[in-house]
Amino acid sequence: MALSSERLFDSLGHFGRFQACVYFASVFQAMSCGIHYLASVFMAVTPNFVCGFPGNVSSVLFHNSSASSMEDIWTLWTSTENYIVVQLENGEIWELDQCSRSKREVSLDLAYEYEGNKSVFPCSDGFLYDDTKWKSTVVMQWDLVCNREWLAKLIQPTFMLGVLIGAVIFGDIADRLGRQRVIWFTSAGQFVFGIAVAFTFDYYSFVIVRFLLAMVSSGYLVVAFVYVTEFVGIKARTWASMHVHAFFAMGIMIVALVGFFVRTWWVYQIFLTIATLPFVLCCWMLPETPFWLLSEERYEDAQKVIDTMARWNKVSTSCKVSELCSVQQDDLARTGDNDTSSTKKHTILDLFCNWQIARRTITVWLIWFTGSLGYYVFSLSSVSLGGNEYLNLFLIGFQYINYLSKYGWKIFHRCGIWPYISLHSRTVPDSCKITCCWKWKHDVPCRKCGCSFLCISEKCLDFHATFACWNHGSSEWNINHNASRNTGKTID
Repeated sequence: MALSSERLFDSLGHFGRFQACVYFASVFQAMSCGIHYLASVFMAVTPNFVCGFPGNVSSVLFHNSSASSMEDIWTLWTSTENYIVVQLENGEIWELDQCSRSKREVSLDLAYEYEGNKSVFPCSDGFLYDDTKWKSTVVMQWDLVCNREWLAKLIQPTFMLGVLIGAVIFGDIADRLGRQRVIWFTSAGQFVFGIAVAFTFDYYSFVIVRFLLAMVSSGYLVVAFVYVTEFVGIKARTWASMHVHAFFAMGIMIVALVGFFVRTWWVYQIFLTIATLPFVLCCWMLPETPFWLLSEERYEDAQKVIDTMARWNKVSTSCKVSELCSVQQDDLARTGDNDTSSTKKHTILDLFCNWQIARRTITVWLIWFTGSLGYYVFSLSSVSLGGNEYLNLFLIGFQYINYLSKYGWKIFHRCGIWPYISLHSRTVPDSCKITCCWKWKHDVPCRKCGCSFLCISEKCLDFHATFACWNHGSSEWNINHNASRNTGKTID
């Protein structure tokens, strides 16, 4: 944004009532992006399973436990290396593994151990799944296990590929056609494709529709970020743009809540999509940003938006577009660049126009790549972290919101929620290890406050926040970012 254009907010307000309505209406739909990005956590989960058997079962045996149905055995299942023995009504005895089944040649008596001859068969009768936790997933629906397991692992990578392509395509379209039209299209597309995913008839149509859903979801998130930034003044722009991602994290928390109550994947998908229906019904009311209208020389439309902003913000004297243009011409004249007809159209190649800008571009890309990779790997693996998988994902979303909060550390401390840090004996001296619950011990007193506290140095944990001390007496955190990396020296 040009410096002269920023004077618009000095007249109309940096975050008035108009900007607040536009902001919260726009970022509300960002929840749907978080929803669809992480929906596969419970939609594509693989439960316990074994090979199916040809006939009706009369008895089931697992080690020393017997039952009359498979449902009673799943609670005893402890490892994928174990097998289940079933006896059919016709007297045949089968050993069921995950990806194969064996028929015993001699069916005299039902026992778990058998040393006789067996005939091995493929799983031509399908698979039996443990539906005690998840009633239906896409893995269960289309048997994405064993030799088709790679198809299940391809679901999320194809989605993220759509995210990449959508960000590039819709970002460019928003510059050409306007932010408003892209927001309309992508928000409607999220609803349409989100519902369509639930009614796909096979795996390939499921992946294709999810790919399109990823494109519009990514397109909306990218354009909405720019959209709200262009409506908010510089005094409120930092926190406003940052907290767009807080609503993304709220979408992750909604995934955990809906997944806890709905265990059938297509019903689960419908509920997740309907959660953001209110925005789809009212997104057509959002105006185009005045900065894009000014860049396209649509001055009358820009003036209408500015007048609406002034009326909502209760500003008596509205800012005139002619004043902004005259100020901009004066700025160009002072800099000696008053030939507006030769304004250059920038492209992505300008990010590499010289070595200094190229280095910064690559650095930012690497930071986003590393941060996103770690975050999504951790979030998508919440089912495998142990404990309650729904609580795991919910806390991941909550942690993201808390990280974005200015008072995040105070919330964590006063609510009794402390980020767990693994203290490995290989890198941390004994004096720094946990002695008991919420009790910490350190041999060296703090030179800052002289109180009992926990010291964590970068040498021990290799964190970028190099030095932290927790004062038990006043329950305050003091963070010093001036420690040198891996020096191990005490900070004065």
